[in-house]
Amino acid sequence: MRIPKLEKLLPLALLLLRLALGIVFAYHGLPKLRDPQDWTQSFVHMGFPGYFAYIAGAVETLGGLLLAIGLCTRLAGLLLAGEMTIALLRVDLPGSLLKVRNYELSMLLAAASFVLVVTGAGSLSLDRALFRSKA
Repeated sequence: MRIPKLEKLLPLALLLLRLALGIVFAYHGLPKLRDPQDWTQSFVHMGFPGYFAYIAGAVETLGGLLLAIGLCTRLAGLLLAGEMTIALLRVDLPGSLLKVRNYELSMLLAAASFVLVVTGAGSLSLDRALFRSKA
């Protein structure tokens, strides 16, 4: 069922989603770039090569900032959704399917990022302003 009055709020809804995701991702990415030694060890402990800490930090920080301003939103969303899906499947989910608290954040971040891959940034974005396409 379509509700035209609510559909007019789609640009605002996408802006709020992008801002919330951008803040969360940047918040989690910056420490990986500021203190890479600790994070490198953590990633090795989780079964990943140590340099993945640098990749995750860069993807989360830059991707989060790009989502927040609505620039290259589909690409940033795809990278972030992919990263969170890997975290969900390799780290958070194994052995804890019934313990939702163990994987709720990575699952939610992956799903929300994927929504932006599908929808684009919306009209209140730099994607729309710079590229004049249906962002």
